[in-house]
Amino acid sequence: MPVTVLLVDDEPLVRAGLRAVLDAQPDIEVVGEAADGASVIPLVRQLRPDVVAMDVRMPLLDGIEATRAVLRTVDSPPKILVVTTFENDEYVYQALRAGADGFLLKRARPSEIVHAVRLVAEGETLLFPAAVRALAAEYGNGQARAALQRAALTEREEAVLRLMARGLTNVEIAAELIIGTETVKSHVSAILAKLGARDRTQAVITAYESGFVSPA
Repeated sequence: MPVTVLLVDDEPLVRAGLRAVLDAQPDIEVVGEAADGASVIPLVRQLRPDVVAMDVRMPLLDGIEATRAVLRTVDSPPKILVVTTFENDEYVYQALRAGADGFLLKRARPSEIVHAVRLVAEGETLLFPAAVRALAAEYGNGQARAALQRAALTEREEAVLRLMARGLTNVEIAAELIIGTETVKSHVSAILAKLGARDRTQAVITAYESGFVSPA
């Protein structure tokens, strides 16, 4: 089955460009478009996309609030890929904190756009880990420290979280720690549950903001 995508951007040319790139792939299908975040929830419920590629800045409802609304009101919500002009934008970081799974630069090459959609759909690695580190260093406030302490991660779970923060996939983590891939998946699931994180991105942000992992 192809990865289905909903495009949300107030610029028609941006939507047209993303559609042209993504629809050219045999394993990706654009199933709908919207010009503002206010239209996202009904379209998500109707179309059930795997990924929403959503502009972070829109006139009526921006990508941050639209992300919060989707995750709060939609059962089994899609992955959310924030589309932005500047990777160090505070809006991007707030969208990631709100629950977005990753971000995509509007100036990205076609191959990078396709890679970002596939990676976010799979959910087994962190998209642009270096940029997330930089954002955490600039905008992180340390409020996650108590959450990490309450999580009481085991030594092995801490090791897995550090490797997740470096952007490693489950297979790469398994090779690094010399354990099975299924064991890694179990550890990742436990980490997310203990931290109350929706996905890897949220867990890694908590790790940086708490000071558990250094952005440097």
